[in-house]
Parts: sequence; C-alpha cells; structure tokens
Amino acid sequence: MVALTSLFTSLLISVGAVSALTSSLQQITANFGSNPNGVQMYLYKPTAVATPTPLIIAMHYCTGTAQAYFQGTSLASLADTHGFIVIYPNAPRSGGCWDVNTNATLTHNGGSDSLGIANVVRYAISSLGVDASRVYATGTSSGAMMTSVLMGAYPDIFKAGSLYSGVPYGCFAGPNAWNSQCAQGQLIQTPQQWGDLVRAGYPGYTGVRPPVQFWHGTADTTLYPQNFQEEIKQWTNVFGVSQTPTSTQTNSPLSGYTRTSYGPNIQGILAQGVGHTVPEQENDTLAWFGLTNLKPGPAADEVVVLVVVVVVEVVELVVVDVEEEEEVEEVDDEDEVED
Repeated sequence: MVALTSLFTSLLISVGAVSALTSSLQQITANFGSNPNGVQMYLYKPTAVATPTPLIIAMHYCTGTAQAYFQGTSLASLADTHGFIVIYPNAPRSGGCWDVNTNATLTHNGGSDSLGIANVVRYAISSLGVDASRVYATGTSSGAMMTSVLMGAYPDIFKAGSLYSGVPYGCFAGPNAWNSQCAQGQLIQTPQQWGDLVRAGYPGYTGVRPPVQFWHGTADTTLYPQNFQEEIKQWTNVFGVSQTPTSTQTNSPLSGYTRTSYGPNIQGILAQGVGHTVPEQENDTLAWFGLTNLKPGPAADEVVVLVVVVVVEVVELVVVDVEEEEEVEEVDDEDEVED
C-alpha cells in the first residue's frame, strides 16, 4: 500500500512538473504551397486545442524574428488557455521588415510575402484542423503593416485584424521599401482614395470584409500618429460608415487610452503620450477576435493522469480484498483447531 501510494505521488509530481507552456515553437517544414520569398513559418500548437480550432497569424516588427515575437508576447500562453493555434511568420529580409510596398504583395494571389502567409493559412485549414471561419492576424509596426495588407488583399481568408502602430493599406506602395512621406504621416488622402486602394487589392471581391482594430501612440515618431487617422478614414470608407464615432471610451483599456468605435467593424485605440512601441494588449485583441470564451479539449497528460488514478485505485482495492480474505482464512483455521 505504501509503495503504491508513493508511486502515485511520484507520477503526479512528474506530470505536474511541466514548463510554463504546454508545447514548443516548431518550424513548419511541410510544403504548404507557393511561397515566392521563402517566408519561414513557425507553429505553436498547444497540447489541448479547441474544436474546431481558431488560428492567429502573429507578425513581428522590423529587426524582429518569429522567435522574438513568440517570446515577447503572451499569445502562446493565451493559446494554452483558450486552445487556438498561432503561426509566427519570419520575414525573409536581412532587416526583418515585411514587403508591404510591392504590387505583388498588395494583390490577391499576386506573390511575395503575403502569398506565402495566405498559403500557410490554407495549409493549416486543410492539414491542421483549423476552422476556416476563425482565422485572424495581428502584428506590430511592420507586422501591423502586413496585417493591413492581409486584410485588404485576402479578405476571403482573414476574419479580423488587430494592428499595433501601423499605416493604411497601400501607404508604402511603390518601388522603395521605406517611404518617409507615409511614415511621417504626410500622405493625406480622401477616404474614397484610401478605400479604393483596399478594393484594388482584390479586384471584384464582393464578400464580407474583416473587422479591424487599430492601436497607436500619440508620441510615435517612427510612424506618425496621423497614420492612425488615415487608417480610420480608409476603413470607414471600405465599410461605408461615418467617420463620426458611434461610441467613445476614455481610459480604456488603460489610463490615457481612448477607444473609439465606428460601428461593429472598426475600432481605434489612441494611447496618449505613448511612442512607437504600444504595449500589446493581447486579451483585448482576443476579445476583438471573439476568442476569450474558448475552452480547449482535454490534454494528453490529463488523460494519462486519469488512467493512473483508476489503475492505482483498482490495485489498492485488490490489495485490501486480499488482506481481508487472509484475515478470514486465519479465523477459520482457528475455529477448526478449537473444534
């Protein structure tokens, strides 16, 4: 009995002694379709996932990497909690920036970085059990710009986006990867002009457009905050709604942050005094995606523990029965001797 109890305790301790995350970041090595620029893809799939399984594409900033974004955000930990999958693309250029300027990347199935990302999503839907109706994208700085590209060029794939410190779709369009006019908020266009750029990303598309959420700091001197205003102009035109907010919340989600909504599909959060690096509010982003109430299925290690408990209890019962039978036999023997 003591030995069995010690064994059971040891098993519980070994199962419980796991790292903070239930899984690890793994590179996708399968052929997932056309990937013109060789964008590397890294997958985080929790031990237990929700069924059907949502997917978030999470894209890093310039000079960043997929691994750095994996370590620097809490998306993987939240994936464990809510049961979604995260894919972290890795920009193929030496500077770590995404192609958000070429005609290829800005056009549906046109090529470049955006096509590689779109195709890894298609692969995830066909091979990883991802729910095609629950695919989302987020990123910061250059990653936010690529999120915007995906919202415009692939509205048939992505169902919502959350952009931290980005620019309007097509703002960087042109032969050069960097455009100071755009970065400094000097590219001012009408809502119609901005909206036409989005519609040109997928000519003839008449389906549902993905809701978008924008975050920006008022003290951003890398991508000036005027870009936030231009994003609002662009997407209110895309959705055909007024630029007058339907609701405004101050100090939401943090002190000094102002949240404005333009109907159910557009939300902007302006952070007073915050620079280019707006701290990512992943729980708020998940709420925008509708992923906060997910329940992952049972993990493999939970099943193992359940089996161990059942086996140990059965063995303990058998031992007890044997001991009771031995006691009964001893009493019977004594009765026979007395007779």
